[in-house]
Amino acid sequence: MSFTGKATYDAGASLPELVDDVSDLVGLISPFDTPLLDAIGSPRYAAKSTRHEWFEDQLNPNYSAINNGAGYDDDDTSIVVDDGGVFRVGDLVKLAGSDEVMQVTGVSTNTLTVSRGYGGSTAAPVVDGQRMDVIGHAALEGEDAAPAAYRARVRKENYSQIFTETVTISGSMDAVGLHAVEREFDYQVIQRLRELMRSLEQTVICGYKAAANPQGSTAVRRTMGGLLQFVTGVVEDKSAAVLTEDILNASLRNVWARGGRPNAIVCNGFQKRKISSFIQSSRRYEPESAALRNVVDVYESDFGVQRVVLSRWVPADKILLLDLDKLQVMPLQGRSFFVKPLAESGDFRKAQLIGEYTLEIQNGGDGGHGVITNLATS
Repeated sequence: MSFTGKATYDAGASLPELVDDVSDLVGLISPFDTPLLDAIGSPRYAAKSTRHEWFEDQLNPNYSAINNGAGYDDDDTSIVVDDGGVFRVGDLVKLAGSDEVMQVTGVSTNTLTVSRGYGGSTAAPVVDGQRMDVIGHAALEGEDAAPAAYRARVRKENYSQIFTETVTISGSMDAVGLHAVEREFDYQVIQRLRELMRSLEQTVICGYKAAANPQGSTAVRRTMGGLLQFVTGVVEDKSAAVLTEDILNASLRNVWARGGRPNAIVCNGFQKRKISSFIQSSRRYEPESAALRNVVDVYESDFGVQRVVLSRWVPADKILLLDLDKLQVMPLQGRSFFVKPLAESGDFRKAQLIGEYTLEIQNGGDGGHGVITNLATS
């Protein structure tokens, strides 16, 4: 049977049945994903003031470092350290890389008097900068209680930042029927909300609070500090080196050594490809499979399991090593993103999208998180 249906080119402009052939979808290529916010998750509570504060604490240190440029011979009994307050008379101590055990017999400011080669251990030379660890304290039977040793809790602060966008639609535009969009006003609200979420994630990573008047004023806009401002405990400059597994593991080890438990590696696309390349040498291709996999989404290191989060908003030369359990992105109470209709003074509809948020990051300056910076980007 021959084809009898009408063709559009046969009908021309006189065919009344024809309608515009326009898809009900709008193509959107601009990135608006917020993978770090998704990984952090919902906050446990809202901020109650534009100045948000939290407390940080840490245990008393159990190590210091040798502070003598010339070092010491294996029979020297007077040793200067960076912080003598770490030690008490009776402590057994051990130097990193040495099998010798010493006992502290006197403490005067930062100068320790020690008994060398304690318990028959072999005395060895001591070098400047060598770490000295307290193995444990040995108390005398029946002695008085030692003076209390503690560290004061530290109060940290960040400020809330107001994020806002505006939507304005003419009365005619709000009334007409449109292709692919049911209501233009609602569509524009969704688009602006995506932009605000994108801006929030970028600020969480790269934001800085003002150095002067961070609380804000008529002339100073209140801004919140981001991860790159707060993470100062472990920051490793790699001098434009290419990321390797050894570099990543060394940084994870350094955060772990400071007491941190990083469970997320957050990076951009370039460094993500470097991490995925770690498995190239051991990758196998199975002939019965049509899929070639070359991706690392979870990295199991000696220092824990880290989820690899791909965020296009992390600077290209940096990698964040984060403990997500110590992070919160929280709204000021009653100020999570909302739409506020504005007064109409003409033939238009207008609204403002508003949200006010801050970042709480615990132990950012103490080694709870880390940053690898100045990596090669090409």
